[in-house]
Amino acid sequence: MNLKEAFRFQNKIEHLLGETEHILSSEDCVTLTKRTYLYKKANPDAENETVTIIPDTEYYQEINKLVEFAMYLLEKREELSKAITETKRKLPIDLNGETSLNSYRQKLSEIFRDMAKIKGKEVTETNGGLGYRFNNEGNQVSYRCDVEKVTTINFDRNVVRKYAAQLSKTADIASIEIDRCIINYEVDFEPPFDVNDSFDEVFENFNAG
Repeated sequence: MNLKEAFRFQNKIEHLLGETEHILSSEDCVTLTKRTYLYKKANPDAENETVTIIPDTEYYQEINKLVEFAMYLLEKREELSKAITETKRKLPIDLNGETSLNSYRQKLSEIFRDMAKIKGKEVTETNGGLGYRFNNEGNQVSYRCDVEKVTTINFDRNVVRKYAAQLSKTADIASIEIDRCIINYEVDFEPPFDVNDSFDEVFENFNAG
């Protein structure tokens, strides 16, 4: 598999681990509770009855297997992680660093492009202001007035546009190189199951093996 497929499979393993952890971390799922109704104590002619409370998981009879399954998934996660790391060493770029950096380039370029679209404007807000004066009786009273609101850009639009174009171009070049690396470089890992298999399918195959 190439790096792109390896990253996808890594996410699959983590998803399966998450589902397994969810079951194992619930005390109600990993314990059995029996309730014995002491009918005979209250009624000598009756017989006691014991009822087992079924845990809220279809896997309650396979908890030991789920524990082994969790260890199996963790082992495969570690194996794949080492294989990915080994492949990354062969790349002409620092994949993690460049991917993170490119995300910032793209975000900042988008912000700059949005800034460049901002225009100055003038708006009159009818009765938007509040003033005070003294009336003929000498009392202070309030009154309303219109407000002229003038908005101007507080930056150099040409500089912002230049940086937006520069960042966009650099990000595009970097994206092409990142894509080339994750598609063309192989990871030495044999998938133990199909990435599209459901939790049930992967667990059943694990049990069968």
